[in-house]
Amino acid sequence: MVQAVANAFQLEHTLKIRSLGNSARRGKNMTEISSASENKAGAKNAWPPKTRELHNFHMNSTVWNDFKFRNDDIVVATYAKSGTTWTQQIVSQLIFNGAEGLNLHQMSPWVDLRILPPPALAALETQTHRRFVKTHLPVDALVFSPKAKYIYIGRDGRDAAWSFHNHHYNGTEQYFEDYNRGAIHGAPPMVRGTANPHEFYTAWFENNGFPIWPYWQHIRSWWEIRHLPNLLLIHFNDMKNDLEGSIRRIAAFLDIAIDETLMPKIIEHCSFNYMKAHAAELAPRGGSVWKGGAETFINKGSNGRWRDSLSAKEIKAYEEKAIAELGPECAAWLSGGAKL
Repeated sequence: MVQAVANAFQLEHTLKIRSLGNSARRGKNMTEISSASENKAGAKNAWPPKTRELHNFHMNSTVWNDFKFRNDDIVVATYAKSGTTWTQQIVSQLIFNGAEGLNLHQMSPWVDLRILPPPALAALETQTHRRFVKTHLPVDALVFSPKAKYIYIGRDGRDAAWSFHNHHYNGTEQYFEDYNRGAIHGAPPMVRGTANPHEFYTAWFENNGFPIWPYWQHIRSWWEIRHLPNLLLIHFNDMKNDLEGSIRRIAAFLDIAIDETLMPKIIEHCSFNYMKAHAAELAPRGGSVWKGGAETFINKGSNGRWRDSLSAKEIKAYEEKAIAELGPECAAWLSGGAKL
């Protein structure tokens, strides 16, 4: 059964990822991103063009084609369960000077979420503060704007898969109904699947990201543009090991001056314990689509749970795959972090 659904998953990603035609490339945003500009050294920056659309259970990339960027927009980008909400919280604390009671999900929507209610996207046009949104798209399915600043967070795929298992398996019936409504024609329904995170990981590893979306291509697409001046790559491990340093690094990248008298409050509000205690303010729909509520969405924030489950053979297979797909430099960064 798992294999049959995984095969359909792969078919979905083959058939529904289509190259952009000439008409799409003539759009305003397409022209904008394909242009070049000079960096500080006087060399030309080649902005990555959007070359395909991606439509799956979770995402609809076409929404970016008409997105109206502002000059100071911030886009938080990740694969699934890789520190997205954590980084959004950091950005919100920097913008709003350590304020409490912010409804992060409403303020900073997942723009390419296929089931995002249209009013949530329209509300971005009315925001008067500096906007910050999130995406889970690979670069080549995204409208990449020179106007925006992008923060990409990397995380070891084994940790991301283990975390997503909790996220997915503990979804309510409403969670599955929402994602199955209006899904790809002919695709089997999204199902809860196994209760065993090891089995979940095995299906994920052997079937190119099933049931999330392809992992290696996603990482590779962002790694390949790491030289761009409006992109910051940061690692989940570095955020855990040095939260204050990571906050300062993000602030510097975003050109946000920190009020040092507020820094202790900002650090506290970005800690796991604080976010767990205020999970209903951070989780989509207040956590109502997960069993156990928002505290299921903000789960453990830990790494390495796979170490007690995966065999030496499985660990080696992952590490060899990472090098083959990403190259040794990217694979090493993805495994352990460290400032680039």
